[in-house]
Amino acid sequence: MQPNPVIQLVELTKTYHTGEVDVHAVRGVSLQVLPGEFVAVMGASGSGKSTLMNTIGCLDRPTGGSYRLDGIDVATLNRDALAEIRNEKIGFIFQGFNLLARTSALENVEMPMLYNHRRIPAQEQRERARQALELVGLGARTDHHPSQLSGGQQQRVAIARALVNRPALLLADEPTGNLDSQTSIEIMGVFQKLNAVGITIIMVTHELDVARFTKRRIVLRDGKILTDEAVEPRSIAETELQRLREEQQAVKLA
Repeated sequence: MQPNPVIQLVELTKTYHTGEVDVHAVRGVSLQVLPGEFVAVMGASGSGKSTLMNTIGCLDRPTGGSYRLDGIDVATLNRDALAEIRNEKIGFIFQGFNLLARTSALENVEMPMLYNHRRIPAQEQRERARQALELVGLGARTDHHPSQLSGGQQQRVAIARALVNRPALLLADEPTGNLDSQTSIEIMGVFQKLNAVGITIIMVTHELDVARFTKRRIVLRDGKILTDEAVEPRSIAETELQRLREEQQAVKLA
């Protein structure tokens, strides 16, 4: 029996009115994402991918169609309810890490729980934050401040922060955009590890090398889905082996 979708869009549209011109950013997109999927959303600038992700993230309302998030009809929610569902159902990860500079990694991860409508005891907050940091490989860095962490480590803290409220969905917008290629591979390994334990992930990226680590690729063009296909994800070990071979070949040629 197929599980209920985490994301279900039916004929979703989004039109922006700019003066006398209507901009049709999303045009009748129907899509469902099941629990445990790892999806890359791709497309050129102006394809509608950012608008679609803002809608999925409950940061923007659609003009038409319907959207259900983890079974909840988003169109029925008022502003306060939308804010609540964003905090509890979606974990956001952005290109910028957005960490508080004078706050430890552990305290940064605890932040979303302060806004949870269900009051979480301080001891439980601390334990959940520690578990999230351990899950992303930073169990030994809980007391470090952002300035004491590398870019990849800061993004791991941001991922742990997105996980701490145990959301139904991780929504990542160009999460490797500020990282070098080697660190990007490491971060994609973190996402694969999270997905392997059942966490649902949707990731916006314009980089095919990043999308190759996901299990499904959706390509948008002119506000519509151009292709939607299941793919065999590249493994981190395979990527590292290929990189080592390329480095060895470069040394030989030199």
